[in-house]
Amino acid sequence: MKLLSLFFILSSLLCQAQVLPTTPLFNGKNLDGWYMISQDDSPGKNYFGVKDKAIHAYPNQTADSKQPFAAIITEKEYENYVLKFEYKWGDKKFAPRENEVRDAGVVFHIFGELVIWPSGIECQIQEGDSGDLWIIQARASSKVDGNGNNYSPEGTLITKGEKNTYSRISRINSWEHAGWNNVMVTVNGNNAKFFINGKLVNEAINMQRYDENTKAWLPLTKGQILLQAEGSEVFYRNITIQDLKK
Repeated sequence: MKLLSLFFILSSLLCQAQVLPTTPLFNGKNLDGWYMISQDDSPGKNYFGVKDKAIHAYPNQTADSKQPFAAIITEKEYENYVLKFEYKWGDKKFAPRENEVRDAGVVFHIFGELVIWPSGIECQIQEGDSGDLWIIQARASSKVDGNGNNYSPEGTLITKGEKNTYSRISRINSWEHAGWNNVMVTVNGNNAKFFINGKLVNEAINMQRYDENTKAWLPLTKGQILLQAEGSEVFYRNITIQDLKK
């Protein structure tokens, strides 16, 4: 019995030792550590600002005016982590999506050219389906129900994605609510899970990128992180990342 108790104590201490500190990706004051891209290639334009310790997309643009899609990207690459942040929608929408649902997203494991829709894996942020899994010029698998659309942890494993395609694998039932919403993306190797407001809503399994040199699909295990602004006012705050032990 004493040996068993000692085993549990040592196991507990080992687990505690595996927990690494959480690092802010956004300091609440400015966009240090990030840089911006936009469809109109105007890095000097103010498509992102900081308000009340939150990143504010389209802070000064007039509602219903025509605006390009834009994004901010981390300067560093990351692998094996827990990414957490909160988002909420603003009131303004912009052409050409002024009559569409509000849309944004977080793209991670970015590789290749840094453009508005870079190669990588996206956790969709959109009214009614935040947590959808999109594959951008990459490949991954997920589990879907009998209809072949909605994510199901016990569902059938399907694979989608090619080097020149942009495709959605699995949709989710919306767990979004009014006001601030919590997003958590856990990445372990080339597998990821999406959580919206504490609910597991999707997962990307065996994420891969196409390597032109070897002409083969290789594990996609690291990359930069991007937050989108796609024609809707949106706020991001409390953006943190926590390393996971390999």
